[in-house]
Amino acid sequence: QVQLAESGGGLVQPGGSLRLSCAASGFTFSEYGMRWYRQAPGKERELVAAIGSNGNVIKYADSVKGRFTISRDNAKATVLLQMNSLTSEDTAVYYCNTLYNYENYWGQGTQVTVSV
Repeated sequence: QVQLAESGGGLVQPGGSLRLSCAASGFTFSEYGMRWYRQAPGKERELVAAIGSNGNVIKYADSVKGRFTISRDNAKATVLLQMNSLTSEDTAVYYCNTLYNYENYWGQGTQVTVSV
């Protein structure tokens, strides 16, 4: 079955960086687009970044453009999110997502906290 496992979250100071990783299994990773979402306390889950199956289509939320970079390694079935210049507004649980056979699959999420 499809499984997504995020890692790399943690506590970081404003202006710092983190790199999130999502390991995928249970489907042919190289044939599917991948997305990172986040959900802050009291807010709806929002799309942060998306990448096409071979990395040729990439989209970002306006709030993270120029600071976050999504990438993928199809050989390792992994999607990454490099986050730079973090602010308190980036504090959230970050989720990896894919749409497989018309069904959305999510990881368990990884907490990112930006604070002094």
